Amino acid sequence: MPRRSRGSPPGKADGAEIRFSEVTRSTRADFENLFEQPGGPKYCWCMAWRNLPSREHVPNEEKKRAIISLIEADTPVGIVAQIEGKTVGWCSVAPRQTYRRLSRQQDDSETGVWSIVCFYVPRALRGGGLASALLDAAIDHAFTKGASTIEAYPVDQASPSYSFMGFRDMFAARGFHETGMAGSRRHVMRLER
Repeated sequence: MPRRSRGSPPGKADGAEIRFSEVTRSTRADFENLFEQPGGPKYCWCMAWRNLPSREHVPNEEKKRAIISLIEADTPVGIVAQIEGKTVGWCSVAPRQTYRRLSRQQDDSETGVWSIVCFYVPRALRGGGLASALLDAAIDHAFTKGASTIEAYPVDQASPSYSFMGFRDMFAARGFHETGMAGSRRHVMRLER
């Protein structure tokens, strides 16, 4: 990475250039600034699907410390999108073993599986293709980093919850095929190289 894409999310000039970067020690501040902006997901710090000692009533600051610890330990956590130097989006894409168990059918003996578990696009930029551009960049990123399979857990467009995990049709359009369900709403979808 970094990778660039042409797109024009709402509020941006046509042909705005989107740049994607892996979240690392050197890009950590971009990630933190995105999550801490008004409306940002500082309530979860993208720890919902990662291992925490306790899942009950974990303070936001503890979640932030946990994700920062992963970044400082060089554990892959995801990518950010930037337009004109401003961080405008996030996708959690990392080796599946860095997350807690994501579905009942998960085979932990498999190697080379990366998971895409969430997206964050600020409300003002939704509907302009930024999530799709993030998905394309996440796919490229995972395969570049050695993934042989990418697994995702999206929902149907009409789902009343879990929309942060992306929508099924967005993944199907990129060749992901369904292999089962994770709970009653999340589809398990895979893309092999």
